[in-house]
Amino acid sequence: MKWAEFTIITTEEASDAIAEMLAQIGADGIAVTDPWEIRRIIEDPDSLSYADGGFVDSLGEDVTVKAYFAELDGLIRLGPKAEEYIDEFDTTAIYGNITGSRVSVDEALRILKEQLGKISAFLDIGKGFDSWKYVQDQDWENEWKKDYKAFRISDRVVICPSWETFEASPSDVVVSLDPGSAFGTGTHETTSTCAVILDDVIKGGEKVLDLGTGSGILAIICKKLGAGEVDAVDIDKLAVDVAVDNCEINGCPDIQCYVGELKNVRSSDYDIIVANIIADVIASIACDIPSRLALGGKFICSGIINTKKEMVEKALADSGFKILRMEEKNDWMAYECELS
Repeated sequence: MKWAEFTIITTEEASDAIAEMLAQIGADGIAVTDPWEIRRIIEDPDSLSYADGGFVDSLGEDVTVKAYFAELDGLIRLGPKAEEYIDEFDTTAIYGNITGSRVSVDEALRILKEQLGKISAFLDIGKGFDSWKYVQDQDWENEWKKDYKAFRISDRVVICPSWETFEASPSDVVVSLDPGSAFGTGTHETTSTCAVILDDVIKGGEKVLDLGTGSGILAIICKKLGAGEVDAVDIDKLAVDVAVDNCEINGCPDIQCYVGELKNVRSSDYDIIVANIIADVIASIACDIPSRLALGGKFICSGIINTKKEMVEKALADSGFKILRMEEKNDWMAYECELS
């Protein structure tokens, strides 16, 4: 498959807002190279990474954000990905008025630059849009391999790409995950904060729903931490296909991966529902989560940029949830909640 790769050169201050904007207009994947984050990882005494001073000095200060959109018959796909489900799903909260569009490159660029202009009204976005090109699947994967190494995402969980080797301790849970055509390699704050909470919450045997599963990373983490039944659901068929492959690779073929949204899930008695999506969607579905939770069940949500924290907290409270714990990393929040 061919992908349109759009490159944005920006500041660390604006990179999270730009990544969220790209997710909202329907990017199939987002790669962020943040020299400041790389420095923080290298300087962390618990880091598995090492680099000499020359490499650190060469990183510069600009953050590079690359967004990938599927090319279909010469057009760029924006908005929701499972076109056959558009009439069935209410996707306006995620994509606004971009509903399953296929547009020319020029139109996609116009939309992208328009959205960057809106962000620049309140944040310094630096250079902004830089360039675009078409890439093949293999090109995309090889580009990720340059910087994608084994790393610890929580106390017990280590994410390791297939081309790397990692010496695990008896207590380590190793998830093999390669970058592919969907979100979720574990490097983003929204995923890592969820993983930290799941590492503490899962004791064994729980029935779990991973809503908006992307690559399946959180579903796999749940299963490897000892969860019982695990469902992995996404409105994007492409993401579900990637999740199925990742579950097989990790020896978790019994994870049930399927296309759908909350109203389509198989059960109404989940012990844990985890949703790493975006703030607007979490706020809109919060009222429907209780009907899918077992007595005493927990809702773990992430993908919440701090500028939308109050909106999500109000939606959770209005839906009867009490926040038990908040994990914050850079500008992103994750919550562990239960019904009050």
